Amino acid sequence: MNDTTSLSSAAAALAGQPHHVVERDGVRFTLLGTAHVSKSSVDAVRAAIASGQFDSVAIELDAGRLQSLTDPDALARMDLVKVIRDGKTHLFAANLALAAYQRRLAEQLDVEPGAELKAGALDARERGLPLHLIDREVGLTFKRALHSLGWWGRSKVGAGILAGMFADEEVGDAEIEKLKQGDMLESSFGEFAAESPALYQSIIAERDQYMATRLRQVAAAKPSSADGGTYDVLAVVGAGHLQGLARHLREDTDEPTEVLARLETVAQKSDIPWFTILLGVFLVGGFAWGFWQGGVDVGSDLILQWVLATGVLGAIGCAIAGGHPLSILAAFVSSPLTPLHPALASGTVSAFVEATLRKPTYADFMALRDDVQTVRGWWKNRVARILLNFFLTSLGTAIGVWTGGLRMLGKFFG
Repeated sequence: MNDTTSLSSAAAALAGQPHHVVERDGVRFTLLGTAHVSKSSVDAVRAAIASGQFDSVAIELDAGRLQSLTDPDALARMDLVKVIRDGKTHLFAANLALAAYQRRLAEQLDVEPGAELKAGALDARERGLPLHLIDREVGLTFKRALHSLGWWGRSKVGAGILAGMFADEEVGDAEIEKLKQGDMLESSFGEFAAESPALYQSIIAERDQYMATRLRQVAAAKPSSADGGTYDVLAVVGAGHLQGLARHLREDTDEPTEVLARLETVAQKSDIPWFTILLGVFLVGGFAWGFWQGGVDVGSDLILQWVLATGVLGAIGCAIAGGHPLSILAAFVSSPLTPLHPALASGTVSAFVEATLRKPTYADFMALRDDVQTVRGWWKNRVARILLNFFLTSLGTAIGVWTGGLRMLGKFFG
């Protein structure tokens, strides 16, 4: 679709807006770089679609983020028990932190973050244009980002997420400028990305290639009726992705299915979980040494000290979070054991019990964004309280591991 009137209308809509035009495989891709907190970006997207030049529209969203933008009740239909059972509690918390960040922006700037992406999706649907969601699922991006970090890096990001959910201050001018020139995820976790090339790779660079590959799939699937002329695609992306996306779209030659398979996989770490193994060897060796050197009394005392140090502190964390008595019991029982299992956390166990016994209601989900803005609201709202349970139980257990370990060392050298 490239008649003269449509082309001139589209050119007028894009005037003054950062954009690139890339032609490949019989498709003309117009990459429109937007600011996620700009009303002018919303106007530019709507005007470009209204020009009539474009045969389809692609936007920098995945299905989950589009649903959260267009369906306010989506969160209330979430099965939190399943989220915990599937080990996605930290991803759910990251989404809440992102939502809280976006809410502060909306209140401060009087514009909904991502409004231009929402407008692109709604206008494309209204005009009957094919809509393509080209961004990688945010949970997968976050999971790959965490996978690239060490223990200390993951701890810092986790603390940042928790702080982000509690924070109520205005977003700084520097962060707003980043949003005008960059990407929502980069701005949300920008402090960590700046310190970690691996994190930047997962959050920004990989997504440039991912979205370019998805656009190449759009080209491959264009209607056969479009073979006789140019097929026009409008791609609406954050301005921070514009250069990288255009480069990958021009230069990449690898098979799209292979690229996507690689970028959608969280590879199992080939390195051995040394901390877990060393902790297991230390405990088993310490208990054996106690029984061998001091008999049943000393060996039993070492085991009891480990159980009390980890179990009591894990249970205290759960209790501080306002956990159900059975959740506190689950924290106490699981805390001595889960440090020896690299894929399981005591917080997951206690939060699962809490979510099962005190299943959040529709009202809890609907009030969540407001409740997490106050300290009291975290204990009042069942969803927020489950997250506190997860974090504080895990924190208590971690402190207990070091406390119990130091006590055992004291016995060895005392």
